[in-house]
Amino acid sequence: MTAAPPPTRRHAWPWVVGVLVVLGLVVAAWFLGEWVARDLVTKTIREQAVTRLALPADQDMDVEVTGAVIPQLIKGTLDEVHISSRDVTVGAFTGDVSADLHGVSIRDPGAMRSGSVTVGLDEAQLRALMSTVDGFPSDTLGIAAPNVTATVELSVFGARIPIGVALAPSAADGGIVLHPAALQLAGATIGADDLRARFGSVAQAALRDWDVCVASSLPAGVELRTVAVTGDRLVATFAVDGRIGKDAALREKGTCA
Repeated sequence: MTAAPPPTRRHAWPWVVGVLVVLGLVVAAWFLGEWVARDLVTKTIREQAVTRLALPADQDMDVEVTGAVIPQLIKGTLDEVHISSRDVTVGAFTGDVSADLHGVSIRDPGAMRSGSVTVGLDEAQLRALMSTVDGFPSDTLGIAAPNVTATVELSVFGARIPIGVALAPSAADGGIVLHPAALQLAGATIGADDLRARFGSVAQAALRDWDVCVASSLPAGVELRTVAVTGDRLVATFAVDGRIGKDAALREKGTCA
């Protein structure tokens, strides 16, 4: 009796390769779709930002959407959007702006959960801002962390006496406040009481606070929270009311107290 031929052994590897090829195509299609979706979303956000802020059409602006875009488009909300641009002019000041927006709705344009904005001003930009403040010696302004510096001249019997002033920045009532933190006379540190004792009421020119109203240049829904010198910049942070895109009153210019 002739023995039956051994069964043909089927190799599994062609099936494995086939599955891997299909999975590779699926992954490639996903990433292609993800790339297209991300490109479309970031371009749209940039166009809206340029239009709403009345910026030049060629304004350099970086837009980043955190996480995979397609799932966020499906659920109708972008979790985190980061926007940054240099030399953005808003009202009376120009600075480098960075914004983080949270819970940005796609189905309900203008709606989002919350946002924050950081504005950094270098020495030249801060000097330009302070030149709008009556009496401030903006041409002498400098930045020396943690303070802003300036030289105030006291007029005493026709003589001009320069006083070096280190000004500590803070935020109050919708504006930036520069408060004298240290004084120098002829290169030596001098206290406020000693300065008054020497020059009387004339010393007040070096001892006063300097206020810059920022709120009047911004929508009411953008609130100044902190101001500090970081490195070689004055950095201001703002909180953005999530209702600003839906509430016209929050888009009106704010006021300082």
